[in-house]
Amino acid sequence: MAIYKGAGVAIITPMKDNEEVNYDKLEELIEMHIAEGTDAIIITGTTGESSTLTMEEHEQTIRAAVEFTRHRIPVIAGTGSNCTRTAIQLSQEAEEDGADGLLVVTPYYNKATQQGLISHYSQIARSTSLPIIMYNVPGRTGCNLLPETVAALVKNEKNIVGLKGATGNMAQASKTMYLTDGKLDLYSGEDGLVLPLLSIGAIGVISVWSNIAPRKVHDLCQSFFDGDLEGARKLQAEALPLVDALFCEVNPIPVKTAMNLMGWEVGPLRSPMCAMTEENQKKLVKTMQEYGIKLA
Repeated sequence: MAIYKGAGVAIITPMKDNEEVNYDKLEELIEMHIAEGTDAIIITGTTGESSTLTMEEHEQTIRAAVEFTRHRIPVIAGTGSNCTRTAIQLSQEAEEDGADGLLVVTPYYNKATQQGLISHYSQIARSTSLPIIMYNVPGRTGCNLLPETVAALVKNEKNIVGLKGATGNMAQASKTMYLTDGKLDLYSGEDGLVLPLLSIGAIGVISVWSNIAPRKVHDLCQSFFDGDLEGARKLQAEALPLVDALFCEVNPIPVKTAMNLMGWEVGPLRSPMCAMTEENQKKLVKTMQEYGIKLA
């Protein structure tokens, strides 16, 4: 059984002005997402600035998300690292804190071989009973999880159940689905390709876009599941300019900027992330307004 089906939000981590994690605001955001139909909370991922959270903040943020969600929808904790031992520690802590599943990005910077990736994910899988969604985003990590490797892991590790694909390569995604023969839950990791990936068997998305338009992302997925392909196509097409704007600078700079423009007061980014350029912010504002989002 899948951890979830539909629209999962790669939720931002709100900060206070002094860059401490703002847990009160996180609770407010989670309540908004549940009210707007979001199907899962994905906490401490890339969009959640996990790379600049301390180990203590990482665990506390996951624990807080579990507490605030109260089992109404699943909480999936980002616990990846370029160090296998660290990923195991983070994964075990997330399980202890009540997460429903794990999102584990491929190791970054050290460029593991495919054999190294099998060892890395197998060690993590055997250290926890939680279901694991692997995360393949070679544009950020310098490491590509190949279809044959995914298939081997899904076959040999019972709790490796999913893949968040963000390669931009539909042929690779199709081959992955073929080789895993219905045994893999595929989630789009790219907001511009939600519908195309659903069409080859994906069951949902882990979305940046959902931070600012959660109902739209949920409705896109649900329209597809209901057989309303034209409705899903329209929702995907209408969002493409906004999605482009949300990635005109490195994620999560634009989406956090967008949320502040909407009045959510989610605070600053942690260095080395920095404020959005004035020119790109103007483009973001224009695109948001054309999409129908109200600004503060």
